[in-house]
Amino acid sequence: MANVKKFTCIVCPVGCELTATLSDDGKSVANVEGNSCKRGITYAVEELTAPKRTLTSTVRIVGADDKLLPVRTDRPIPKGALFDAMKIIRTVTVKAPVKIGDVLVPDFIESGTNLIATKSVDTAAK
Repeated sequence: MANVKKFTCIVCPVGCELTATLSDDGKSVANVEGNSCKRGITYAVEELTAPKRTLTSTVRIVGADDKLLPVRTDRPIPKGALFDAMKIIRTVTVKAPVKIGDVLVPDFIESGTNLIATKSVDTAAK
């Protein structure tokens, strides 16, 4: 019996209700229905075979009025690596000033993926 998964596509604002049929071995996608564009097919295949997520969190910052700095990965990382990524994030401390988009940890989890600042923070007021 075919394994069928239903979910909502999040690639664009349309939010198509997708139905994906997995192959008999459950390791690949045999068919996708409900998509209104090709991106829905790509999303379904990636979500079911190699899901990725953009990680957002905070790291400690010193030398600023703020104690935490919001950060994110500059591209999605494998969903299975999120817990390992958070272990690394807990060890990161940055020094003010920081500008939005600054690379805080290069090659974070995967080569070519960076942990970046999502807020500019000046040094502490005296």
